[in-house]
Amino acid sequence: MAFESFNEFIAMGGHAPYVWAAWAATAGLLVGIVLHARAERRLLLRNLQRRVRRENRQGANPGGMAGVSHQTGGDRHDT
Repeated sequence: MAFESFNEFIAMGGHAPYVWAAWAATAGLLVGIVLHARAERRLLLRNLQRRVRRENRQGANPGGMAGVSHQTGGDRHDT
């Protein structure tokens, strides 16, 4: 074993602040990456669900969104 006791292991031969700070930074970044990936996945799934619902609504209305003129900026409704 490289260290005689658990306390020596924790002290890391006098380099404990640097060693444990590096471990903490690495662990923090890995946790951050996992959380970010989960948030991105939720956002992607939510956007895909919205897109499917929108396309299903437009499929029920073959003319698309009737009454909206995209040539005039999209904010004019012809009714």
